[in-house]
Amino acid sequence: MPERLTHLDSEGRARMVDVGEKSVTHRVCVARGQVRMAGETLARIAEGRIPKGDVLATARIAGIQAAKRTDEWIPLCHSLPLDSVVLELEPDPTGPGIRIEARVEAHARTGVEMEALVAVSAAALTLYDMCKAIDRGMSVEGVRLVSKSGGKSGEWRRADEPESAVPAGSGQRGSA
Repeated sequence: MPERLTHLDSEGRARMVDVGEKSVTHRVCVARGQVRMAGETLARIAEGRIPKGDVLATARIAGIQAAKRTDEWIPLCHSLPLDSVVLELEPDPTGPGIRIEARVEAHARTGVEMEALVAVSAAALTLYDMCKAIDRGMSVEGVRLVSKSGGKSGEWRRADEPESAVPAGSGQRGSA
């Protein structure tokens, strides 16, 4: 754990961290979350009976677009050239709901944790927006970082999470 917060200067003022001296490395982050909903809402999504259109395709695009614009969402984030953004949205009848996973890759001087988390969040919020007319009781839950690699701190993995559903380098299925 760092002894000080890197986004604060010596007087406690917010600042953007200078990453100019850091090495460019291959960075990969995976984040997950879910949207819980009524079983009937999930069935309508699966059957393509949502009045606003293809919910999963729209949420996937929203997540990709959001990852690419994370620096506009989160103050003090660096603008990064992303190599890949892949989102998987999987119906979960036991929830019931939709499980969301984002895998973001870049060759950069700083990590892509926030890009992966923003991608999951935007996809979840888009699901909510597209279905709220039929199910206002939905909830966005469990948005979290699952793993990260690259950079000085190396590998990190959440202990209680299964392996990624998105294979490394799988540029199909919604990459940007």
